[in-house]
Amino acid sequence: MYRRMNTIPFVIFVLIWSFASTATFPPGGQDSQSIWTRQEAVCRDGQYWNGKFCCLNCPAGTYLKSDCTAPGEKGQCEKCADETYTQHANHLSQCIACTKCGPDQEIVWPCNRTQNTECQCKGGRFCAPEQACEICSKCSRCEKDEKVVRNCSATSNTECKKIPLQSDSASGNTAIIVCSVLTFLFVLCGLIYCCTKKLARGSVGNELKAEHVLEGNNEQSQKPGCSSLIFSQPREDEPFPELIPINGEESLRRCFRYFEEVDIDYYKRFFHQLELNSNVIKSKDPLVYEDRIHELLNIWLEKEGKDASLNDLLKALLKFDQRRTAEIIKAKALENGHYVLQN
Repeated sequence: MYRRMNTIPFVIFVLIWSFASTATFPPGGQDSQSIWTRQEAVCRDGQYWNGKFCCLNCPAGTYLKSDCTAPGEKGQCEKCADETYTQHANHLSQCIACTKCGPDQEIVWPCNRTQNTECQCKGGRFCAPEQACEICSKCSRCEKDEKVVRNCSATSNTECKKIPLQSDSASGNTAIIVCSVLTFLFVLCGLIYCCTKKLARGSVGNELKAEHVLEGNNEQSQKPGCSSLIFSQPREDEPFPELIPINGEESLRRCFRYFEEVDIDYYKRFFHQLELNSNVIKSKDPLVYEDRIHELLNIWLEKEGKDASLNDLLKALLKFDQRRTAEIIKAKALENGHYVLQN
């Protein structure tokens, strides 16, 4: 006698048996994660996916030579060679080449293994931060009817502002100028009169004391004359103070723009004093005067090397009676904090 079978359970049983016969299961004891091919993996910060598991990044200043061999470890990292760097932790296959400053730029911070070179425009030139700075632009100069609102810097051009016309007060300004000239002439005449009286008294004294004529003449020759009293200038034989740089060669380079004060009629004599070849000096003639000065100073700096000194440049000016220009450059170097006086 046969029992009648329910058809629904029978169908379910057939389906389960069919799936079990075709399905593939991982072998016992094997990590199920290794069975699946992972196209993307989420690693923690400071790690990267090497195709199998997460490895630690190499530190800044190095690059990845070979991957790690176990999860969560660091692979073989090598230091960056000279003139290359990596600024952050990475898994790069090689370091990045350092930037080279352009001929119209100067180095603010040299490249090292963890930082790229930092460049800025040389004195007398600028480049705005939002620009590519492939070429530094020459700083503008204000016109005669303008005044400087802000001086040119490495990142911004000179800002000028029109000088307002003051026609209503022109007559008043003329009167002030006339009064100033008359006052100067009055003081000048007074000084000349005093000097004349002094010389006259010295002459009478010499006649009364003939035995001291020679001695008196020697003393008179050592005293400043009337022209020295009226137009007082530093003595040529007075020692020029020594200056000490605040930041080594960088302080010297930042003072190059002050040598634009050198009179264009004397600049060749100046660079001859610095022992630059005449052909080298002449080769810079096509440049505008300011660029000519900077280029020749850079050539001199390369020639002198670490022995280069602002004091040598100032002494070269003194050798052909350019003390006033040397004093102006010295004052600017001290005022802008590039140098201090030697104690």
